[in-house]
Amino acid sequence: MRPAIRATLLCAIAPLFVLPGRLSGGDGSPSKTLGPGRSVIQHDADVAVSQPGPYNGGGQSTGHAFFGNVPNPEIGFRKRVLHPGAAIGYHLHDGSEPGLGDEVYYVVSGHGELTLDGKKQEVGPGTAILTRLGSSHGFRQQGNEDLVILMAWPEAWAGK
Repeated sequence: MRPAIRATLLCAIAPLFVLPGRLSGGDGSPSKTLGPGRSVIQHDADVAVSQPGPYNGGGQSTGHAFFGNVPNPEIGFRKRVLHPGAAIGYHLHDGSEPGLGDEVYYVVSGHGELTLDGKKQEVGPGTAILTRLGSSHGFRQQGNEDLVILMAWPEAWAGK
């Protein structure tokens, strides 16, 4: 990855990995609105929800639905932690959910198997996947370490 792209990506996701309370202003609120542009900071610990693997994937996962309470966002952003044995079930990206356009998945840590349009391949840290409308995809965690994935898409669905 080129240094300029890496720096841009790190600046975009760095606030998600700040320890709780560091930027919250000390009021204990799960998110804080900043400045005239109504920017928002949220911490993954404040939005984490334990739930089964999506799309009938099985196992246990932790979902982080960032900015779900922000009106009219232009992008959707989520984090999914697939614990050992968990999966995101294989499903068609038909535009009904989670996005009406391209989806980007980025593997932060752990290892897994991606099935994309019927073809399986190993994924690990640093793997980025672009899925387009009409493709099918799913992930399965492998090994002893959680598979941590970031997801982003154009916002026509993220606030729902």
